[in-house]
Amino acid sequence: MLLPFRYKISGAILVLCGLVMAVLYFTVDFRFELPVVAVFSSYVETKFLTAFKTNFADELILLTLLAGFLLVSFSKEKKEADYLNALRYKAIILTVLINSAILLFSILFIYGGGFMGIVIMNIYTPFIIYIVTFRILKSNHQKSKSINRKGR
Repeated sequence: MLLPFRYKISGAILVLCGLVMAVLYFTVDFRFELPVVAVFSSYVETKFLTAFKTNFADELILLTLLAGFLLVSFSKEKKEADYLNALRYKAIILTVLINSAILLFSILFIYGGGFMGIVIMNIYTPFIIYIVTFRILKSNHQKSKSINRKGR
């Protein structure tokens, strides 16, 4: 059910583009004005099913990063092997546990705007945790496999 490896490369490019845009957004006020249709909008007043012009840069950054992380996370490895599915399963379980621990800590000890930052970051933390965890598990598996070959 995974995407071909070439999508992992496309995803990495999207993540890089999203990170560059995020840096530009926070450092030089990157703006991208665009008319949008909103199901719900709450700024000065609350509106339902409305159209207006807004800075679309933050949405573009969020979409680019999300698409990139999805492609990186759900694409095959260059050399796909049977044992990788078991490692993916372990990585998903560890991701849920680690992300839940982060959220529990945040609920108890972070308040106000800082907590809203955590909520927004939580769009991406599961992907980042999964990618890192999977890479660590894969590296450890390859090291143990290499040690077992030398020990024979």
